[in-house]
Amino acid sequence: MSSEKPLIHNIIIENRKKSTLSGIKDVLGYDAESIYLLTDMGNLTIKGTDLKINRFSTNEGELDIEGLIVAFVYTHETKNGNLFSKIFK
Repeated sequence: MSSEKPLIHNIIIENRKKSTLSGIKDVLGYDAESIYLLTDMGNLTIKGTDLKINRFSTNEGELDIEGLIVAFVYTHETKNGNLFSKIFK
């Protein structure tokens, strides 16, 4: 188990065009239609169009994005690994 203190995880969405997130541990990957993140609450996928990461502070765990936001989807790790390890085998 990790001895790190869990980050507080929040999402603020402004008119589905901008979002500020906290509690982000890592950016696992991204393109204009998807952003894949690691949080203490599970893996988080953000879906949309013209998505851009404007800022990611690894020290603070904060992320600012813009683009048309369509969905936020959480997934959890399984005994066989996480979703990304299954996709990229």
